Amino acid sequence: MAPEFWELREAMTAADATIDRLLAGAGVPLRGRELTDEQKARLAAVQEFINEAARGRVPLHRIQEALSTSDFPTLLGTNLDRELLAQYETYPATWQNYCDRGVVDDFNQKTLIALDGLEGSYFPAYPQPDGAEPIVDEGLTETIYTTQVNVYSKKVGVSFRALVNDRLRGLARIPQKLALGARRTEERFATTLFVDANGPHVTLYSNANLNKVTVACGGTLNNPTLSVAGLQDAFLVLARQVGADGEPIVIDAVELVVPPALEVTAQNIVNAVQILAVEAGGTANQQIWAANWMAKRCRVSVNPYIPIVAPVAAGHTSWFLFANPKVGRPALRLDFLAGFEQPGLYQKTPNTQRVGGGVEALLGDFDTMETTWKGLHIVGGTRLDPRATVASFGTNAP
Repeated sequence: MAPEFWELREAMTAADATIDRLLAGAGVPLRGRELTDEQKARLAAVQEFINEAARGRVPLHRIQEALSTSDFPTLLGTNLDRELLAQYETYPATWQNYCDRGVVDDFNQKTLIALDGLEGSYFPAYPQPDGAEPIVDEGLTETIYTTQVNVYSKKVGVSFRALVNDRLRGLARIPQKLALGARRTEERFATTLFVDANGPHVTLYSNANLNKVTVACGGTLNNPTLSVAGLQDAFLVLARQVGADGEPIVIDAVELVVPPALEVTAQNIVNAVQILAVEAGGTANQQIWAANWMAKRCRVSVNPYIPIVAPVAAGHTSWFLFANPKVGRPALRLDFLAGFEQPGLYQKTPNTQRVGGGVEALLGDFDTMETTWKGLHIVGGTRLDPRATVASFGTNAP
């Protein structure tokens, strides 16, 4: 045999030993673990060898002699899965800025119980005269919420001919595409919790909840457009919210969530150095320059799914304020299944075996010669406390 074959076989044998330790012998899962630079280099060398074979530049018999083809699905699947997670972590999403994140143990409906009461001031209703017993507070109540996760998945099949002809490395883009889909799954699901087909979700935002930016809910304007005056009114409505004991709810920071059409307006308001305000003083209104206090209290999140979930004019004009989900009881919650908090990429086990030899991974399914991958994500969620958010349709109308 040619000398280069023996060099190739020696390199592949060393890589095979590494793969065996990583994926088989040691039984250590790669998800959530970091490989060393040497391990990454060896895995990359093996995958490059496979790619060259798929392009017809390396005879398939060399693969059989140098390394069992049954290792290819494990190697390729592992690399793609790690690439999926890397893309998933880096792709931007906004829901974490205004939704709480939870984990559930199974697919059954889960009940969340919040206790209200006992947090009110002792003064003036609970004085204790000398020698008397304390007054009993009977205001302790339970608020029940339910949440449930579901499975969302999609698959993609690539034929043997397509794998061989993959000179543009389209296969390498599979993780990026599936990671993008997983992030979009979360973002769209979270959006449906506070947006319906007509704008701010009717279940979450109502006069009964006192969380619409309207005169009826304590504001001075009705569904104002996004502006300094409108945002001031939203803060006013949010500040009027009280807890079960009638006590004020302290909100230090808020998230301003807007559709793409309002991004420039929102950023201009939050990033302004000073604000020109009209204030009553003396016998006439006066204009004053004030430092932009909103810059310290408010952060902007641009959610591109608002106009998609609400495909009407209000989908481009509505805007929302959320209290920090890490403080107090949040308005929304997104849940994930324990052990599956991140999306996964799976490959159908090849079942084409050469007579007298090993599994031919590149030939995939015995009948169709197709290699199939599946992306999977498990997510759910619920609405929680409406007092932690306010919204405006942005229409200047009740």
